[in-house]
Amino acid sequence: MSVTALYPYAFEAADRRENFPAPLLYIAWDDHLMFCSPVCLPLPADTPFGALASDVLPGIYGAHPDFGRIDWSAVQWLKSGRPFVPDPALGLAANGLDHKDVIRFRTPGLTGIAGSHS
Repeated sequence: MSVTALYPYAFEAADRRENFPAPLLYIAWDDHLMFCSPVCLPLPADTPFGALASDVLPGIYGAHPDFGRIDWSAVQWLKSGRPFVPDPALGLAANGLDHKDVIRFRTPGLTGIAGSHS
């Protein structure tokens, strides 16, 4: 549901990019509701996209039994709800990701603990 402000805001937004150590990126793993919402991570814009799978996401989702079974070559990425094909060698910004963008990933064949979506 969209919202329309009746009056202009009389203050600067507190979640501006310059108020954070790095751009914020929201990441969610579809069909794995053990993690009920996206995680929000400050990640430098030049972080290679491929580093998400190898260096970042294991610390976030690695405790889930499905995580070690992910076939990263088959993962389906979505950016703001639309299919997204990132280049793992390019940085986040070079892949079109900006402050407060949301990405999700789907792991075909993995749908949570015993198929429960958890």
